Amino acid sequence: MPDFVDQVVLHVRAGDGGNGCASVHREKFKPLGGPDGGNGGRGGDVILEVDSNTATLLEYHRRPHRKAPNGKQGQGSNRDGANGEDVVLSVPNGTVVKDATTGDVLVDLVGAGTRYVIAEGGHGGLGNAALASTKRKAPGFALLGEEGYGLDIVLELKSVADVALVGFPSAGKSSLIAALSAARPKIADYPFTTLIPNLGVVTAGETIFTAADVPGLIPGASQGKGLGHEFLRHVERCDMLVHVIDCATMEPGRDPITDYEVIEAELQAYGKLEDRPRMVVLNKADVPDARELAEIVRPEFEAKGLQVFTISAATHDGLRELTFAMGEWVAAARASKPVEEPTRLVLRPKQLGETGFKVRRVNDNQFQVTGEKPERWIRQTDFTNDEAVGYLADRLERLGVETELVKAGAVAGAEVIIGPMEGGYVFDWQPTLNAEAVRQGPRGSDNRLM
Repeated sequence: MPDFVDQVVLHVRAGDGGNGCASVHREKFKPLGGPDGGNGGRGGDVILEVDSNTATLLEYHRRPHRKAPNGKQGQGSNRDGANGEDVVLSVPNGTVVKDATTGDVLVDLVGAGTRYVIAEGGHGGLGNAALASTKRKAPGFALLGEEGYGLDIVLELKSVADVALVGFPSAGKSSLIAALSAARPKIADYPFTTLIPNLGVVTAGETIFTAADVPGLIPGASQGKGLGHEFLRHVERCDMLVHVIDCATMEPGRDPITDYEVIEAELQAYGKLEDRPRMVVLNKADVPDARELAEIVRPEFEAKGLQVFTISAATHDGLRELTFAMGEWVAAARASKPVEEPTRLVLRPKQLGETGFKVRRVNDNQFQVTGEKPERWIRQTDFTNDEAVGYLADRLERLGVETELVKAGAVAGAEVIIGPMEGGYVFDWQPTLNAEAVRQGPRGSDNRLM
């Protein structure tokens, strides 16, 4: 099992709403005291919340299926069913949420406390007490609860660190972060020792910041070579880039200036990093030839306007000066940033006159009705109960569905699909089913359907 997980596929499903209850109040000397069926409870939501104490997605790698509890069914004596509890999933700051099917970004979660409802629980069905009216005094039916919403999502973590250590493989980044912090990354003398980001907490006086030692770069990384974007996407949110350059390398064609230019070219090709301040660290100064080379190239880097430090991660030479210089950069960057606040929910009410549904003609004798209300009402209807079907017909007529069907050219016997073409509810339309007068038969029946 890996210790660091930065991308997972999560299967989430909200809770189903509870069914409403069809009940009639009974007590001594009052055999028919009126409807008293309670409403069903709402299903629980699945909510993603940014937690500053969460740093990895490992928990969701281990348990990729998450479901919220269902709402409880309503009961007699006007007792409503309990709502299902929400399931709150804590994610690290800087988590990008994508639709696993389409790849579309659903939300970018930044800022402690930010919440996003990724799957809404189903509405509970109304009991017959709530459905009673002057025309329908004792409904013999109740509405069904809706199914909770479910989908597959991808959680992708972009490490939110203050400082990113960038450089060729084996440049000494892992050794440097081990020397600066309590992190203990794997260190070896072969390329791509670091396969996952290593985060270390660094203290520089009163400033405490995080540094990310991320997988090394090679030419062509911006096009995906080597560890490619597996490296670059972790740098994207870091406030500062520190070039760690190996001054002791013996590889042909390698020198500090060339290494810097190659890494910079990849950063520029990737984009999104142009505004990050840079710093150059000439590492492995404990090797005599490396220190001499560092002194030779130092003026050239300074001529580019870069702050340069010559250090040895192995002997800790020069680390104090480097640590406080990075701390000053981080403190300045934090002071210039606005305070991160949880994302506010923006409510966008529907425009005046909007019907909330659409009717379209599919062919000569087939029509499709789509919209939130009609599709929800279909899901809530118990089609084994004729009275419930009659109530559905009344609701659709009051909403204006029948009028729009007539405008679209529908005639008696036309095939009408409510919802998607595949999986929607299909029926033969009879325009005589209207709400001019509710003609009830025995409980659970409707004379118009007999």
